[in-house]
Amino acid sequence: MNPFKPTTVSYQDWETLKDLQWHCTKCELKAGQAKTWQIWRQEKGIQMDVDFKEKHASSIFCITCNSKTVHRKLKSLDILEETKARSGISQKLALKIKSIYKNEEAILLRNTPPNELEIDHKFPQIRWSKDEDKYSDEITEKEVRDKFILLNRSGNQLKSRNCERCVKNGDRGNFPGIYFWFLGNEKWNAAPNDEAGCVGCFWHDPYKWREELNKEVNKKY
Repeated sequence: MNPFKPTTVSYQDWETLKDLQWHCTKCELKAGQAKTWQIWRQEKGIQMDVDFKEKHASSIFCITCNSKTVHRKLKSLDILEETKARSGISQKLALKIKSIYKNEEAILLRNTPPNELEIDHKFPQIRWSKDEDKYSDEITEKEVRDKFILLNRSGNQLKSRNCERCVKNGDRGNFPGIYFWFLGNEKWNAAPNDEAGCVGCFWHDPYKWREELNKEVNKKY
């Protein structure tokens, strides 16, 4: 049974992938971001197949695109409920996180209806070396602010694109048109799975980034 709502892109991609064959992400699948497939595995409990290099994707020649493209494949139609339960944030904790941030999305600091906000890890999942353990509902406010921010759907997608580009070519993201990093510069300078490499980037912590930028501005007055 398809685990997604019929109106979603993921529903369409599941319908394509349910034959358990490799499919081209360029011409056959709708989801364009690596994070989508990461969420399928780590939060939804969906089993994605791997290639001979143990990667959850494979570079295969596509006769439609007439070139080698990234392909993805389901390993099984069975959902791993244990993974799904372990990886998720409980409803109680989700409400707590939104309450701490007063339903404010982090990019433009807008008060947003709770159902339009997504809880996002400051340190992007694409750089994790392993899945994180389930968080306790009793984590402190400081732990919440250290780990999470709130974004709407478009903001989350924009953060994902910046993080994916950083992983691919080492170019750290920036707030559109403002080339400022309060620690480091535009280039990633840490081990691939080290969160220290994110510190200083707007997309890692928009609140701290604004604070440090304002300090620089105020030095001139």
